[in-house]
Amino acid sequence: MKTLNILLVIILTVFGSYSLPAVADDQDANLAAQVVTAIEKSGDASMIQQKNTGGGIPALTMTVNPDGSEDYSVTLQILALMTALGFLPAIVILMTSFTRIVVVMAILRQAMGLQQTPSNQVIIGIAMFLTFFIMSPVIDRMNTDAIQPYMNESISAREAFDRVQVPLRDFMLKQTRVKDLETFVNMSGSDATDPADVPMTVLIPAFITSELKTAFQIGFMLFLPFLVIDLVVASVLMAMGMMMLSPMIVSLPFKLMLFVLVDGWNLILSTLAGSFG
Repeated sequence: MKTLNILLVIILTVFGSYSLPAVADDQDANLAAQVVTAIEKSGDASMIQQKNTGGGIPALTMTVNPDGSEDYSVTLQILALMTALGFLPAIVILMTSFTRIVVVMAILRQAMGLQQTPSNQVIIGIAMFLTFFIMSPVIDRMNTDAIQPYMNESISAREAFDRVQVPLRDFMLKQTRVKDLETFVNMSGSDATDPADVPMTVLIPAFITSELKTAFQIGFMLFLPFLVIDLVVASVLMAMGMMMLSPMIVSLPFKLMLFVLVDGWNLILSTLAGSFG
């Protein structure tokens, strides 16, 4: 009974309501009063403010730092973080090496004439883990320069947000063609002359366009040897008068044999990883 009264008092204190329930005896009442007094003397400004106003938990509390910057309450920070997590899939797919890898893997499967092998899950898994491998230096910089100082409370959330963009910007600028960047700068009407001054809203679509172009160039180079095999097999079958036999069925084993003999997976994955160097 004592424990239940203490918990109820704490809950009512946190939510700004101090109407205490009827206690079983004087001892419980004294204990509840002591808990309320201890909470009031704890110096928690938010609880004292709630007692005076009678309201619930404040949705927004802003604190002005000595340097003029502003910090917001933990409640609002958590809300902003949960909202940002909704954009995490788009960030992983479009702002990293994931796009180039998954497009090349899909073109390779089509070039070999394999409809469902490897499956979509396997291709996505390969692209995801290869993306983590390629982006590991960028992630380490983001962790060292922004996340760890913010966790240690040495920088504010706003400064951490500014710092975490720097390694990602450097990566995207390195992989973005100047022509694509100029195109989107002109479309946006920005007066930036230095690539470092280009805003993220312009850099991201330019980076995506460059990644798609590079992926299709790599895919074209992968298509050529398999296309040659298809042409040779089709010519041999036509010369033998076997027009009713599909060349794809005959050429598929030769494609697989060629791909295995040249150690195709090692070449492709290493080339993709090296293309971001």
